[in-house]
Amino acid sequence: MSKILERIKTLGIDLPPPGPPAAAYVMAVTTGNTVFLSGHIAKRDGKPWVGKLGQDMDTDTGKAAARAIAIDLIATLQDHLGSLDKIKRIVKVMGLVNSTAQYTEQHLVMNGCSELLLEIFGDAGKHARSAFGVAQIPLGACVEIELIAEI
Repeated sequence: MSKILERIKTLGIDLPPPGPPAAAYVMAVTTGNTVFLSGHIAKRDGKPWVGKLGQDMDTDTGKAAARAIAIDLIATLQDHLGSLDKIKRIVKVMGLVNSTAQYTEQHLVMNGCSELLLEIFGDAGKHARSAFGVAQIPLGACVEIELIAEI
């Protein structure tokens, strides 16, 4: 078993099967030594995790949704690369948070993803990041995250 998969197992995480794209795109593309993952929306019980931060969802719930997306992103990386040990570094994470105009804790929501990447990949999980509040995300999801990794 790979070193990274062992760490995931130690954390009590089971990687789900990677989800298919919801439209005319692919979930992952490699060019040179860089892997680009398409945006993954938050899911709960296999369905879009719907909500708007600052309206019907609080920061801790948004953070849990971002953590769930991190697990899905890792599953996509595993499927695409065949081994998570090929990852040299998580380079960049970009998060879109479905939120009201008054909500300002998008960066805290994104910690749900970032903290898990650090737990799993260690120093290689340290990444640049952007977090944006948006008026809506496809299917009403509360959070969407995309990721760039070096292999």
